[in-house]
Amino acid sequence: MPHLSDIDIARKATPLPIRQIAAKIGIDDALLEHYGQYKAKVSLAALKPQTDAPGGKLILVTAITPTPAGEGKTTTTVGLGDALSRLGKKAVLALREPSLGPVFGVKGGAAGGGYAQVIPMEDINLHFTGDLHAVGAANNLLAALIDNHIYQGNALGIDPRRISWKRCVDMNDRQLRQITCGLGGRLNGMPREDGFDITVASEIMAIFCLASGVTDLKERLAQIVIGYTSEDKPVTAGDLKAQGALAALLKDAVKPNLVQTLEGTPAFIHGGPFANIAHGCNSVTATKMALQYGEYTVTEAGFGADLGAEKFLDIKCRAAGLCPDAVVIVATVRALKHHGGAAKTALSEENLSALTAGLPNLLGHIDNVTRVFGLPAVVAINRFPQDTEAELALVAEKCTALGANVVLSEVWEKGGAGGEALAKEVIRLCESGGKPLLRPVYPLDMPLRGKIEAVAQNVYGAEGVDFVPAAKKELDKLEAMGYGRLPVCMAKTQYSFSDNPTLLGRPTGFRISVKSVRLAAGAGFVVVLTGEVMTMPGLPKVPASELIDVDENGGISGLF
Repeated sequence: MPHLSDIDIARKATPLPIRQIAAKIGIDDALLEHYGQYKAKVSLAALKPQTDAPGGKLILVTAITPTPAGEGKTTTTVGLGDALSRLGKKAVLALREPSLGPVFGVKGGAAGGGYAQVIPMEDINLHFTGDLHAVGAANNLLAALIDNHIYQGNALGIDPRRISWKRCVDMNDRQLRQITCGLGGRLNGMPREDGFDITVASEIMAIFCLASGVTDLKERLAQIVIGYTSEDKPVTAGDLKAQGALAALLKDAVKPNLVQTLEGTPAFIHGGPFANIAHGCNSVTATKMALQYGEYTVTEAGFGADLGAEKFLDIKCRAAGLCPDAVVIVATVRALKHHGGAAKTALSEENLSALTAGLPNLLGHIDNVTRVFGLPAVVAINRFPQDTEAELALVAEKCTALGANVVLSEVWEKGGAGGEALAKEVIRLCESGGKPLLRPVYPLDMPLRGKIEAVAQNVYGAEGVDFVPAAKKELDKLEAMGYGRLPVCMAKTQYSFSDNPTLLGRPTGFRISVKSVRLAAGAGFVVVLTGEVMTMPGLPKVPASELIDVDENGGISGLF
């Protein structure tokens, strides 16, 4: 039987009308704003008062440090939701929206894979309901208002050399990282240096995902610091009277999007900040809506547990008052062998020595989840046909010694049926004890440098942190301005526990280098840039776009 691509599998599905998906979890059709037959936005009126909605169990899916071999985190998340549904639980997914940058760059589509996908797959990966475009428009409106204010006389005294707000575009475009704008004479504005971030790294994306409602959204937007005066005083979006217009552009985008899996499990897909350069979690609104309408909410955080899960737990959970009931850590034998030094071309061969060398990466993530954060965890091995019994037994032995059971997941090949063992272990973890007590890595009253060092040493395993002088100065200034109680959002390579992407496995003896920091006052955190991480990615030598095409009937090919 020929192998079907993800997009072929998605097209063979017979989805239910979205009103039926909503009805499964008790959302009335009157609360839906339909975008065709199979996707809809859900009115914020669907959120119940907290006293009326005790909420279901929250399951966080994270992973080992990613490799070119692939881990299948989103696929596992979707398959786990379907498996819980098969076991009679009212399961709901809460996922991030894909950015067009990776879709046309390295990763391709991001809606799960095989028989564990969310659909309509093409729509989700290409524009969807326009949320990311709305975020980009709001970001760039603020940028235009800043330059217009300067052009019109600069009553606020903004120093053009100290504007910190960048423009954005939802595409990988290294050419826009640093630009000079306002050329061509006085009528075209004041010449100055500027730059672009990718939309999913915009502070407005973070605000969009962390805001608890429209009022909170506007308050957060007003707090954005866009730059400084020549007297070193911060200037905010509120000073520019911009928050109302920005919120108007986001008024529809803030409503969560409802779709379904191949097996008809409801899925909220809303917001999409990257986890290596932003906080890496879907919106608080979508997560809370899923918790109110489902018995089990399965959500994911971007990249490995050192990045997405750390920010989910230290930033999102604190902001929203959430705590996972259980954590799933996704790994593959192939990826662990890669971490142990096996060549990418030899990952299908049994190699117990490479697996042994690579296992500390998985064990490090387990240790972070269970010991550092104090949460119950299960390891989901995303099984490949080439995995041998000896390799699987070795993984199980090492993980069990750390108190985390190992379950094989075959959701890519079998859908929800291939995830029932994982679902049973998740249910056991959730129902065998009381609500876990989340232990953040640092208290909010710790100085910013201390918070950075706490993450670097306790989560990454670094010996310490080196701050370049400019970063030290900026941190001291933020403390003096009253921003010292904010959490930190670490921007770091996703390919290593360290800030060096070539250090695989569980490196030791390294230090984290902090090269700059950015205040995200509206989002409520300080962004810390380490190593060589970029807030505007570039395209690879052979971008995924070369494989994407559309026929005369509108049929898309190449999206996995």
